[in-house]
Amino acid sequence: MGFDGGGMEVKKVFIGAGCNRIVNNASWGACDLLSFGAQNAVAIFCPESAQILTTLPGHSAYVNCTHWLPSSKFAFKAKNLERHYLLSGDADGTIFLWEYSLADKKWRDVLQVPEKHKKGVTCITAIMLSQTDAIFASSSSDGAVHVWEVIFPSSGGECKLSFLDTIFVGKKPMVSLSLVELPGSSGHLALAMGGLDNKIHIYSGERAGKFVHACELKGHTDWIRSLDFSLSLYASGETPSLYLVSSSQDKGIRIWKMALHESLGNNRKEENSLASYIKGPIFSAGSFSYQISLESLLVGHEDWVYSVEWQPPQSSSVDGIECYQPQSILSASMDKTMMIWQPEKTTGIWMNMVTVGELSHCALGFYGGHWSPSGNSILAHGYGGSFHLWKNVGTDFDHWKPQKVPSGHFASVSDISWAREGEYLLSVSHDQTSRVFSAWHDESSLEDGEAWHEIARPQVHGHDINCVAIIRGKGNHRFVSGADEKVARVFEAPLSFLKTLSHATRQTSRFANDLPVNVQILGANMSALGLSQKPIYVQASPESKERNNNEGIDTLETIPEAMPVELTEPPIEEQLAWHTLWPESHKLYGHGNELFSVCSDHEGKLVASSCKAQSASVAEIWLWEVGSWKAVGRLHSHSLTVTQLEFSHDNSFLLSVSRDRHFSIFAIKQTGADEISHQLVIRQDAHKRIIWACSWNPFGHEFATGSRDKTVKIWELEKGSSVKLLMTLPMFKSSVTALSWLGVDRQKNHSLLAVGMESGLIELWRLSSTKTDNSSSSISAPNAALFVRFDPFMCHVSTVHRLRWKNSTKSEDSTSMQLASCGDDHCVRIFQVDVLN
Repeated sequence: MGFDGGGMEVKKVFIGAGCNRIVNNASWGACDLLSFGAQNAVAIFCPESAQILTTLPGHSAYVNCTHWLPSSKFAFKAKNLERHYLLSGDADGTIFLWEYSLADKKWRDVLQVPEKHKKGVTCITAIMLSQTDAIFASSSSDGAVHVWEVIFPSSGGECKLSFLDTIFVGKKPMVSLSLVELPGSSGHLALAMGGLDNKIHIYSGERAGKFVHACELKGHTDWIRSLDFSLSLYASGETPSLYLVSSSQDKGIRIWKMALHESLGNNRKEENSLASYIKGPIFSAGSFSYQISLESLLVGHEDWVYSVEWQPPQSSSVDGIECYQPQSILSASMDKTMMIWQPEKTTGIWMNMVTVGELSHCALGFYGGHWSPSGNSILAHGYGGSFHLWKNVGTDFDHWKPQKVPSGHFASVSDISWAREGEYLLSVSHDQTSRVFSAWHDESSLEDGEAWHEIARPQVHGHDINCVAIIRGKGNHRFVSGADEKVARVFEAPLSFLKTLSHATRQTSRFANDLPVNVQILGANMSALGLSQKPIYVQASPESKERNNNEGIDTLETIPEAMPVELTEPPIEEQLAWHTLWPESHKLYGHGNELFSVCSDHEGKLVASSCKAQSASVAEIWLWEVGSWKAVGRLHSHSLTVTQLEFSHDNSFLLSVSRDRHFSIFAIKQTGADEISHQLVIRQDAHKRIIWACSWNPFGHEFATGSRDKTVKIWELEKGSSVKLLMTLPMFKSSVTALSWLGVDRQKNHSLLAVGMESGLIELWRLSSTKTDNSSSSISAPNAALFVRFDPFMCHVSTVHRLRWKNSTKSEDSTSMQLASCGDDHCVRIFQVDVLN
C-alpha cells in the first residue's frame, strides 16, 4: 500500500471510560441517550448498544454534572423534536450548552453560559415549559444559585439565553435543586433547594421575575442530597396537587405534598397558628396559596441516600396525548442498592417494591440512580466509576434483569498494550486496575457484528499502576505490570480467560496451538490487602477451599471467594470486579523506587524496566529473562527517570528516553543459552525539555523522539555505532507525549507516525524516504508531511499517555489499520484508519 494520491478516513471503533465519582454526574435524556462526565470530557452513551458514542471536548476542569434538555422526565413533551440539548457544569464553575441533532447524529457546542460560578457547579436542574422554552437553575459551592431561561430555535437560528435571577444562600451552599410549574396558576414556578443546613427551602417566582423565599421544610437531620418535584399531571375533575421527594444523608426519604389551599386573603392569622404548624407551612404565588405537608417517610436504606427521582410521566391513552404521573420513586444509596417505592394498592402506604444492587468488595455504593424515559429501565453509577443497568423484562409481573453497559477506568489511564495477535487490548490505570477490552463477535445489533467490551480485569491492585507490557512469543498470554511500588509483577492468563476469549473472537483453533499442554489454573482470588492475587486450581474442590481462620478472628476485610467461569456474553461489573482476575506468577525485585516504564522484546525473551529516579544509581534499567525471571542486566546511562523503553524490531537494540533530556541506545546480544551481553552504544542530548516518548521504525534502525519542547525528531542509528539527526518535524502546538511508528510499505520505506499531545489531540504524519544504497541503511532526503489531524470530537480532552498501532499479522500492505490510545481523561480509545486510494 502506498500513499500515492490517497486520502485517509479515521473512524471511532471504541471508547472505554468510567463515570466521574460524584453526585448528579449522569443524566438520561428524552432521546434515550445517557450523558456523564469522564474527567474533563462529557461522554455520551447509548444504553441499547452499551457503547460510548462520543466525548465532547471543551471543559478545562473536571465535569461535575450533566443535565439533558429535555431529560427523561419531559420525554412526553419531546415526541417530534429534531434537536436535543445538554447542559454540563464543571469544577471551575463553567456551564456549557450542547446541541445534538437527531437527523445527522452530530454534536455542536452552542454556548458557554456567561455568568460563571466562582466555584464548582454542584447541581443543574431544568424544566421544559414548551418544546422550545426551558428554564434551568444551577447551584455551586460559592453559595449562589443562578436561574436562566433558554429559548431554542424552532427551525434554524441560535439559542437565546436570558438571565432571570441569582439567589445567594449564605455560607452553607446548596447541593440539590428542583424546579416545577405550580398547578393552577399559569406562569408561576417553585424552586426547591437543599444542602448543608439540613432544610429544604422553597422559593416562588414568575417566568420573568425574581424568586422570593416562600417557606422552609424541616425534618431531615443531615445534608439534603437530592430533590425532585413530580409533574402536576392530573385528570380534569381532580384537585391539582404536587409532590416533592427529598433524600438525605440521614438515610431517610421524605415525600412532601403541595396542595392548593382554599382560604385566601382573609385568613392570614391562620398561617402562624398551631393548625398551620401541624398541617405544614403555607405560601402564596400570585392569586393562589399552597400548603405543604409531610405525606410519607420512607425508611429502608442503610446508608446515605444520594438520589431520588420520580418515574417519568407515561401515556395513558393510545394516541399518547393524555399523560399521567406514576406514583413511583427510584432511590439510590451508598449502601450499594437502588429501590423503587410505590404506594400499596389497598392501604396507600408507600412501600419498597423492588430492590436491586451490586455485590462488590468495594466499601462504597451508588452516587445516583435514573429512570429511562419509558420507565422500564433503571441505571445507577457507582463508586468504581461503573454503571449498573437493570431492565424490567417481566410481562405479568416485575422482573428486573441486569443489562450490559459501557465500562472503563475512573482515573488517568497510564499505559496500553496490544495482545500478540491483536485480539485484545490491555490497559492499566491510576484507578489501580488493569482491564482487557476485546471485540465480541456474535452481536447481531451491529452491522459488522463487532462491538468492543471489557471482558476481564486481570489485576485489581492496592497501588496506582503506571506501566504494562504483554510478553510476545509463544506460550500462554502473560504480562508484566509496574505500579507505585518497587516490585514488578508477572501475570499469566487462567483457563477461564482463555475460554472466554475464544468465545469473544470466535476462533478456537488458533488458541489450541498456542497454549501450553494444560493450563491448570482456572482463575485467581484477591488478597485482603489487594496486592497479590492467588491462583485457583482446576482440580480444587469447593469444599477444600477453606480459608485459614485464625480462631475466628476477623481479617482486615472479608473477601468473597472468586468463581471464575467461562463467559459466553460480555460480562457486567459484578463479574468483572471479582471473577476475571489473573493469578500472579512472579515478582521482580530490584528497583529502588516506584516502577515507571516496562517493555518486552519482540520474541518474548527479555523484559526491560525502569523506575522513578533522581540519581544515576537509581535510574538504571533492569533486564529480566522471560521464563526464569532472573535479572540478566543492569544498564547505566541516565541520571533521572527513564520515561519510555522500546526494543528495535530486530531485538538487537534497546532505546531509552529520559527526564534528563537524553536518549540512550544499548546493543543487546544473546551470547549463550542464558547469557545476555549489553553495551551502551550512544547517549545523546536530544531535546531542550523532558523526552516523553520514543518509537522505532519497524523497517529499520530509524527512530523518533518526542518531547515537552513540542518537537518530534527523527534519528538514524548508523552502522550500529553512531546516530544522525535526519529531521525535526515542524513545531507542534502542545507538548508531545506519545509516539507510535507503523510500517506501511517496506519496498518504498513508507510509514506512518502517530503523534499524541498534552492537549489530547492526535496527528498522523506520513514519512517516506529513498534508500541511496541497498547494501547500507543510510537514508537520504526523508520526507514528512502531515497526513491527518483527528477531529477533536474523536480525540482525548487531556494528555495522551500512549499510542499503539495494532500489530497486524495478516499482511504488511493492509489499507486498514487500528490505532489505540489512552490518556489522562480516563479514556481508552481505538481508531480505524483507512487509506483511500
